[in-house]
Amino acid sequence: MPSSHAIQALKATYKFLKTPIIVSAPMRVFAGPELAVATSRAGGLGFIGPGVKPTDLDLKLEKARNLLDQNPISYNTKTSQPSFSHTLPIGVGFQLFDGDLKVAASAVRKHKPAAAWLFVPATGQAEVDEWTSRLREASPSTKIWLQVGSVAEAIAAAKSRHAPDVLVIQGIDAGGHGLRKGAGVVSLLPEVSDALKEIGSNIPLFGAGGIADGRGVAAVLGTGVAAGAVIGTRFLASTEAEIKTGYQEDVLRVSDGGQSTVRTDLFDRLQERHDWPERYDGRAIINASVKDDLANVDFQENKRVFQSQQKDGTLGWGEDGRMTAYVGSAVGLVRNVEQAQVIVERAREDAKQALQEAVAGLDN
Repeated sequence: MPSSHAIQALKATYKFLKTPIIVSAPMRVFAGPELAVATSRAGGLGFIGPGVKPTDLDLKLEKARNLLDQNPISYNTKTSQPSFSHTLPIGVGFQLFDGDLKVAASAVRKHKPAAAWLFVPATGQAEVDEWTSRLREASPSTKIWLQVGSVAEAIAAAKSRHAPDVLVIQGIDAGGHGLRKGAGVVSLLPEVSDALKEIGSNIPLFGAGGIADGRGVAAVLGTGVAAGAVIGTRFLASTEAEIKTGYQEDVLRVSDGGQSTVRTDLFDRLQERHDWPERYDGRAIINASVKDDLANVDFQENKRVFQSQQKDGTLGWGEDGRMTAYVGSAVGLVRNVEQAQVIVERAREDAKQALQEAVAGLDN
């Protein structure tokens, strides 16, 4: 589907969207109801993260509904405003490998979020298909968004009889967990698009990974194949993010993201998280834990110091700290804390300006 057609189809589905379409990522513990609602209220599409436990989701969705009841979202329609009792104008994210499909389906059936974002199947497309089928049965109005990081994953999803409604194409610059091996979003998006055209698929595509401002949004849209862009790390420095002060200060502190961050599974090992599928690792800020690992310091000693700081959430941040701070490589573009609405609106206007300036520089 040409990006212009995809955009119009998405705006018909999500009548609160404004263009360029900007999405806030379902960052697991950082993206709560306030961030999701603020993003959608600004004309984007906000997602709630899956939380620490699958059972966290019901309370988060209930809180989102209360926020929307108190201050409804404006819709792009001349008809009467739709009722929130039908579909919530926000999305929810699910990590499949450690999720609970029964709990997820129950929450989706009860609250009917506008979208369900699926990520990290342990067993591949068959697991994605199972979740997609169950969630669509629970709430037919909830659209399925699937995050992938390779051409092969995108083709498998598009060929499935349970194909998603939207594909989020995540590049290697993304923060948090993603494929160990990957490509940047600006090359990955066109290759995925070409591959999908060959099999006759017209699923709308969104770009993710390394996008922190309007210029990044413009770069993704400039490929000519994306319907919109996903922003994650920038929202860690929003007033609505559910984030520890030290973590947020680290986000603002670091620059030159290609040098100050690293892809590693170290923090999973330090936290004794051995359930992540082997093909995934995470991008995080380089700190004392990482430096010790690179210097071949005894792992058990590294873990002991890490866990001692982890007991007190106020400790362990900064260059010499040891706490986990997942961020994308665009972290150097994040310089201050602002409201999510301001972030979305500025990114939208800056993207338009960047695209206009790029076109103005072309020969007639």
